[in-house]
Amino acid sequence: MALFFCDISDFMVKYIIVNTIYKGVTDLSAYKKIKGTQDIFGKEIDYWKYFEEKANDFMGRYAFNEIRTPIMEQTELFHRGIGEGTDVVQKEMYTFDDKGGRSVTLRPEGTASAVRAYIENSLMNMGSPIKLYYNGPMFRYEKPQSGRLRQFHQFGCEIFGTADVLADAELISIAHNLFSEIGLRKYTIKINSIGKKEERENYIKALKDYYGNYLSEMCDDCKVRYENNTMRLLDCKIDTQYAKNAPSILDFLGEESKKDFENLKKYLDILGVPYVVDPGIIRGLDYYNNTAFEIEHELLGAQGVIAGGGRYDGLVSEIGANPTPAVGFAIGIERVILSMKAEGIEVSDESPVDVYVIFSGEEAKKEALEISNELRKRGINVFMNISSRNFSAQMKHSNKINSKFTAIIGEDEVKEKIITFKEMSNGEQTKVEKNWFLEIIEEKLKKQ
Repeated sequence: MALFFCDISDFMVKYIIVNTIYKGVTDLSAYKKIKGTQDIFGKEIDYWKYFEEKANDFMGRYAFNEIRTPIMEQTELFHRGIGEGTDVVQKEMYTFDDKGGRSVTLRPEGTASAVRAYIENSLMNMGSPIKLYYNGPMFRYEKPQSGRLRQFHQFGCEIFGTADVLADAELISIAHNLFSEIGLRKYTIKINSIGKKEERENYIKALKDYYGNYLSEMCDDCKVRYENNTMRLLDCKIDTQYAKNAPSILDFLGEESKKDFENLKKYLDILGVPYVVDPGIIRGLDYYNNTAFEIEHELLGAQGVIAGGGRYDGLVSEIGANPTPAVGFAIGIERVILSMKAEGIEVSDESPVDVYVIFSGEEAKKEALEISNELRKRGINVFMNISSRNFSAQMKHSNKINSKFTAIIGEDEVKEKIITFKEMSNGEQTKVEKNWFLEIIEEKLKKQ
């Protein structure tokens, strides 16, 4: 070992020893994100901020109010709200007992939580209709793939207190106009009516008669759905060939349901919202009735549904309050961002740093603190050097993070009561009196 060390540099000896100790004692690579989750940062976060800012703006235009619900709820809420026979409840929920022995579930979707909050906080007393929107993480135990994560994010809207399908049309138009504004073009809005409960019961009988002829040839999940959630047979991604000739729910609608569906189409036409009628749109959760819709992006393949929703007039009473008509939808944010990228939509990569303040020396440090503070008071984004880098290293860092301007304060600047600033886009460097610096920077930023 000694001879070996003699043949290599001192630097290499130190590297081998330190690296060996580091790997043996603290292997940071052992800590990795949980499967089905993701870190969002850098350029990726720009897409999220872009979508969220647009969506929040839209909710203001349509007079919606934001609601933020807990990410965990009593498990029974989802059993009653989503439905015992759904895949979500049977297979996908993250459920555990807390230290008090209570069964708790990380929310797998946003509507049940919004309904619980609507009831618990007596929001109906604020006057109907109540229009709410939310944005946050949801959790489902699914096989991770592109566009399908175990922690995913939804942006959703809910309207409580009106049975008029004008509300349904408004929600669909919100989704359409939002997608259009962020630049999406290659999507299709598919609408359907799944009627009232008694109409669905007759339809389910017809579906069972039809699918009973093929049940032995179908996948195991479909054999379970046949008994517990028959309409979901239409939504199977494996046995798709049978759905083509299946009975249509539209043939089982009563006069009132037919009238509502015709009015929905009429209102969408007036609003200029393009759509196609697809009797196969039934949604995956038990609480829906009448209007059901999905928005599919043609470039995402199997995970192409980027938004979906419909009417759920029975859910509020199912969870324990007086019957209240309601309608809503949710947008999958991850899938929308994938859609934006698939269509080549770029978002602004403008630097968040307006001015990078660099300095050298104790007196210059005081000047830098004062200048940075004054700039921030004027709403200017400032990165002040807070490390021990020298001038050259600070300038390189300013360039690396794409600052718009760099303010330079050294011994000469302190003595002469000036500030040197550099416009990073063209390298132009100017000296100005300290008293005029703030106004000049403001004017420069306005022109950019």
